[in-house]
Amino acid sequence: MREGLLWFDNDPNRKLADKISRAVTRYQVRFGCRPTTCYLSVRDFDGQTDKINGVQLKPASDVRPHHFWIGVEQETMTAKAA
Repeated sequence: MREGLLWFDNDPNRKLADKISRAVTRYQVRFGCRPTTCYLSVRDFDGQTDKINGVQLKPASDVRPHHFWIGVEQETMTAKAA
């Protein structure tokens, strides 16, 4: 993923699924398409699911806690173009 939306949400009362859903909504409004991937901190990743609302979750050590980098994965874009 070369481009995306960096979303910050540190609300301790909001569940991970809600945080991702809010980021997805913002991404769709801003870019006009649905994201496929969300990179998140390994600390925020609960390991219970690898997808939320059709968005693939990818824990990454270089993403800070409470930050979500959301966008369209390059392989997905290439496959749609073919």
